[in-house]
Amino acid sequence: MSLLKALIPGILLTFIIAIVIGSNGSHGGFLDIFHITIEGQKVYWSWPMFIGSTGVSWGIISMMK
Repeated sequence: MSLLKALIPGILLTFIIAIVIGSNGSHGGFLDIFHITIEGQKVYWSWPMFIGSTGVSWGIISMMK
């Protein structure tokens, strides 16, 4: 259950950081931020950052129990 709870902060953290870094024209190096189009809307996203931020969120939520 902690993993499911950690997905929301992981998505939000990835989305916010990818927007800031991607809108400045950078690819984030190891973060591999890329530009995708969903339903006509352009969005920046990074799978490595999503996995890392979800893992950190999962650890924090697990420690709070």
